[in-house]
Amino acid sequence: MPAPIRLRELIRTIRTARTQAEEREMIQKECAAIRSSFREEDNTYRCRNVAKLLYMHMLGYPAHFGQLECLKLIASQKFTDKRIGYLGAMLLLDERQDVHLLMTNCIKNDLNHSTQYVQGLALCTLGCMGSSEMCRDLAGEVEKLLKTSNSYLRKKAALCAVHVIRKVPELMEMFLPATKNLLSEKNHGVLHTSVVLLTEMCERSPDMLSHFRKLVPQLVRILKNLIMSGYSPEHDVSGISDPFLQVRILRLLRILGKGDDDSSEAMNDILAQVATNTETSKNVGNAILYETVLTIMDIKSESGLRVLAINILGRFLLNNDKNIRYVALTSLLKTVQTDHNAVQRHRSTIVDCLKDLDVSIKRRAMELSFALVNGNNIRGMMKELLYFLDSCDPDFKADCASGIFLAAEKYAPSKRWHIDTIMRVLTTAGSYVRDDSVPNLIQLITNSVEMHAYTVQRLYKALLDDISQQPLVQVASWCIGEYGDLLVSGQCEEEEPIQVSEDEVLDVLEGLLVSNLSTPVTRGYSLTAIMKLSTRFSSLNRIKKVVSIYGSSIDVELQQRAVEYNALFKKYDHMRSALLERMPIMEKTATNGPAEIVQTNGETDSTILDTKHLPNITQPASQANDLLDLLGGNDVVPVIQTTVPTKPASAGGELLDLLGDLSLTGGPTPTPAPSVPMSQPPFLLDGLTSQPLFNDIAAVIPPMTAYNKNGLKIEFTFERSNPNPNIAVITIHATNSTEAEMTEFVFQAAVPKTFQLQLLSPSSNVVPALNQGSVTQVIRVLNPQKQQLRMRIKLTYTHKGSPVQDLAEVNNFPPQSWQ
Repeated sequence: MPAPIRLRELIRTIRTARTQAEEREMIQKECAAIRSSFREEDNTYRCRNVAKLLYMHMLGYPAHFGQLECLKLIASQKFTDKRIGYLGAMLLLDERQDVHLLMTNCIKNDLNHSTQYVQGLALCTLGCMGSSEMCRDLAGEVEKLLKTSNSYLRKKAALCAVHVIRKVPELMEMFLPATKNLLSEKNHGVLHTSVVLLTEMCERSPDMLSHFRKLVPQLVRILKNLIMSGYSPEHDVSGISDPFLQVRILRLLRILGKGDDDSSEAMNDILAQVATNTETSKNVGNAILYETVLTIMDIKSESGLRVLAINILGRFLLNNDKNIRYVALTSLLKTVQTDHNAVQRHRSTIVDCLKDLDVSIKRRAMELSFALVNGNNIRGMMKELLYFLDSCDPDFKADCASGIFLAAEKYAPSKRWHIDTIMRVLTTAGSYVRDDSVPNLIQLITNSVEMHAYTVQRLYKALLDDISQQPLVQVASWCIGEYGDLLVSGQCEEEEPIQVSEDEVLDVLEGLLVSNLSTPVTRGYSLTAIMKLSTRFSSLNRIKKVVSIYGSSIDVELQQRAVEYNALFKKYDHMRSALLERMPIMEKTATNGPAEIVQTNGETDSTILDTKHLPNITQPASQANDLLDLLGGNDVVPVIQTTVPTKPASAGGELLDLLGDLSLTGGPTPTPAPSVPMSQPPFLLDGLTSQPLFNDIAAVIPPMTAYNKNGLKIEFTFERSNPNPNIAVITIHATNSTEAEMTEFVFQAAVPKTFQLQLLSPSSNVVPALNQGSVTQVIRVLNPQKQQLRMRIKLTYTHKGSPVQDLAEVNNFPPQSWQ
């Protein structure tokens, strides 16, 4: 059989391929020849064939059939064979394949080899792809090589020890004695790898972290020698002595000094020296300065040192390199909350970054600019941000508008300035603002009583200029409807009043109704504004005519509004002036974000509310929504939640009157009665009693144990609802046999869509210890099709300070409970 071609010739041949298909054909032909050579156990050219196979693997072609050949090369006595064999093992094998375990013995032998280069190959392979089993078996050999005097082997052994610790953290203490002498080594390679090993040990073990804090003076001394040492051609990079080792030491100092006063004090001086003596003309110096800044910010450093670090970041903002400017902005954004005044000194430079062409830098500069806004600089910063909003890309407008709204609400120097700023945003980027911007601005205008005339005049002018910004048009329509009489009377004192007639105002609003630019929501605002003006203007016949026209609109929302307004004109004209009077001042209510929405498993029947005093148990919406996944698939009906609206104290009993005189009594702090959504099934409101009344039928249904684990026992008892035999009332009894009580107890359930389920409020959210009491909760299940009941339950509680969550399926309900 002829000798196979050399690797160099194969590379040259493959590079001559003009198409992907031609290259694939060459590779397949060579792979076939290599397979034939492997089958014939050709030891002469095995090394050459594996090398070619590795090249083809690097090109993306399959090479798994060479795994065993790599093991044969590793077992060879020739160094050239071992080198290719170990390289192949690192490329073709990993711990997911059992073949790698076959090389454990070979690696162990080579770790004890007389040649340092063979030992180095074994260390590299173990540190690259050694599994946890291999690391346990070979950790002893690695630890021996870590103590050797050969610096070539020590640096490789240190990196291999890092891999062993990552795979088997419990072996960390084995390397502790050997690491003590590593920092006294003069060889920079050993120093570098030893710092990497110490960093890994400190990050993984608090005990190791406290143990190695005593090495801080030694690390400071090494770093000082690097800074003060003269030119060393072996370690010099762009005029800086071994920047890689400096960066590693700074990272280790950051870990050792975090949260420790003594260690931080020991490294303050050297950090100041590094920050002042490092050359910044080359990127190497900037990398060291950046690590120094991160270290200063993470440890308990002096205030002057922190100011120095922020000034370094400020200099980074002036650098021509975009990456350095981006890094500086990101770092300043992290530190602005703790060192606000120091960052404020670089405000002008940060604002200049808003004009950068790079979108990443602009976004970071925008976020940092909003973080710098306070009561002292609000006017200047808003001027710059409004200019940025006017000229920025559409991708930035939504976030920028939202940030301006929040900053203006928090730091507005006056209500007029606040209104002018919001109107400027709506005029510039009205189509990009958040959905809640319109009601928030309406509330602001309503509460600014002295600004009503000025605001409605400004908004009317804005409408005449542009009606394409829908949020602006909606706010303007609302204000004209509320304060149109002030607009017509010309009572504005803040600026020169304009002369507007009633017909001109109505012309503008009617124009909005027929404009192609108006959305259905905007048309609704405009029609309502025209209706309100019926009590403020004298043009009553014109308004009636407009309203009656839209009684036959194809837009259902607009049609419904017009029909109801027509009814006001005809049947309830005596109530119209009272219904359309000006809105009172709106009280600001805190709104929950998506993560803070709470829902309650509460009862809505008046008998329950009057006779049984239940604690207000709330649970996050995310927990309730988790029930949708309990049964898997889409045939799940979740627990029907009842909502508890908040009622301002000034409302008195009006809300209760509207809900049928519901009331809650018997608590130190009265809580508002829950309202019933109209979409709830009527069965939920029928026949509820404050406590289950077990009748003769219920006595026949035997109780059952639904859950019994970790000391928590859930029992179900059953009864039939008297008014509706299709409703099964299940009472759960939760008891706790452990020695510690279970707090924050929440029971949740889900059933298939053929059923409907409601959870009433539990008697408590604490399950007493040692079975000294129980928590009861009532479940009502509507089963109109008389199907076998299936239920998934979810239990969450806190026991001995630890949160517990468990799921269970209950399918063994007694037939009497659902038939």
